[in-house]
Parts: sequence; C-alpha cells; structure tokens
Amino acid sequence: MVGLQQVFKSFGLALVGTMHPRMLWLSLRPFLIVAVLWGCLIWLTWTPVLESLSIFLTTSIFTSWIQEGLIWAGFENARAWIAPLFFVMLIIPLITISLLVLIAFSTVPTIVRIVARQSNYHGLESKRGGGLLGSLVYTLWSALICLVLVMLTLPVWWVPPLVAILPPLLWGWLTMRLMSYDVLAQHASTEERDLLLEKYRWPLLTMGIASGMLGAVPTFFWATSALALVLFPIVSFVALWVYSLIFVFAALWFSHFLLDALQTLRKEELEKSLTVETRIVNSELPYHG
Repeated sequence: MVGLQQVFKSFGLALVGTMHPRMLWLSLRPFLIVAVLWGCLIWLTWTPVLESLSIFLTTSIFTSWIQEGLIWAGFENARAWIAPLFFVMLIIPLITISLLVLIAFSTVPTIVRIVARQSNYHGLESKRGGGLLGSLVYTLWSALICLVLVMLTLPVWWVPPLVAILPPLLWGWLTMRLMSYDVLAQHASTEERDLLLEKYRWPLLTMGIASGMLGAVPTFFWATSALALVLFPIVSFVALWVYSLIFVFAALWFSHFLLDALQTLRKEELEKSLTVETRIVNSELPYHG
C-alpha cells in the first residue's frame, strides 16, 4: 500500500540514485545552460539595473523607508549595498523558477525513463496521458502562478521568520505540480493521473515542501549573507548547481513514488475487475441444488 512507508522508501531510492554519475550529469547539464544564460544577462544589465534600483529605493515613497530605517539603525553604509541586495533578492526567484522549468521539461522525462527500466517497474504499460504540448502548457502556467505568488510575497521575505518559510512553500508547491505531471505523463492515462494526484495529494505536497526546504538552504544563504554579495558570481553558480541537484533528486523521488503508486492502482483495478467477472460468471452458472 502506497503511503508514508512508500514516501520514505522512495526517498531512500532517490537519495542513492542521485549519486549515480548519470544523475550528476543530468543535474550539471541544465545548470550549465541556465548559468550561461543568466550569467550573460546579469553581466549585461548589472550596472544599469543597480543605478535604476538605487534611484528607485531613494526616491520611491514605497521603499525609501527601508533605507532610512537601516541608516537610523546604525547601518551608515546601507546606501552602498541596499541596491545590490534588492537586485539579488529579485533575481533569485527568477533563476530558480527558470531552472526548475528547464529540468521539468527536459530532464524529468529522461529520469522517468531510467527509473521505469528498473526491475521494480518492469512491464509497466505506457498509456501516454500527457503529451509534449500539454507538458509545456502545464509547466509554463504553473511557473507563471508561482512567479505571481513570489512577486506578491517578496516584500515580506525581509521578515526573518518568513524568509525560511515562504520559499520552501512556494518551491514545494511548484515542484509538486511539475514533477507529478511530468512523471505520469508517459505512463499514466489522464484518468489515472487525476486519480493519483487527488488520492495522494498530501504525500505529494509533503514531498514537494521537503524538496523546497532543501532548496531553501542556498536561498537563505544567497539572500542574507554579505559574503554572497561580495562573491556574487561564485556563490550564485554554486547555489545554482545545488538547486539543480536538489531538483534532480526530487524528480527521482517523485518518479519512484508515483510509478509505484500507479502500479499499485492498476493491480487494485485488475483485482476489482477479476472479482466482478467471477461474480458474474458464478451468477450465470446453473444452480444444482
């Protein structure tokens, strides 16, 4: 029976699988693509964006109080680092979401194929309930919702407890949606996917939040450490690879859990159909009393 025991079992399988050289490469490939794209974009826009942010933070009625409050609290050099800090906090969610979308769209199908070839899932029929277009639309729509939520909650990320709570919840929700859809797209029918996502909604959300909490470690350091501002290019690349590795681990975790759940669902459906057929046959047999 798929439940809490299977959550821990699939966690262990995913943890071992993440250390495989092929999985390490699958975490490195999207990291390199996103790192090059965002690295070029940041290099081209760093100076003008910081100038614009500095002017905005100084003159805007909505943000000038932050700088004034820091100076009043004794941080006399706040003007020097408040704009870079804002820029880093704005760019982190965008980089993270783009990396997760890339992994969900390009890497997760490969991971699912690797997991499905294991002996535990041998003979699992592919019903192709989701196609390439459906995956793309679902991924972009989920990412857009998450981005809106990030932008709405970003101002309160400055509150110390919330910086450790909101990112895991947001990344966890997005991870659950993307991983669940893409893992089941190849093997489950539309009806099976909807049934599994409804039946195991809370275990899947728990797995997503746990993955989000793992991803919050580099987020917390990235957004709050002065060293992260000084060594932004180096720290950002290291944190980005950690994100990528965590997302690959999450893909393995969801793959093991959902493929096992799908296998269990089909066994239960088969047993039900055989039971019904047996009852029908028995009822049609002549009674010899």
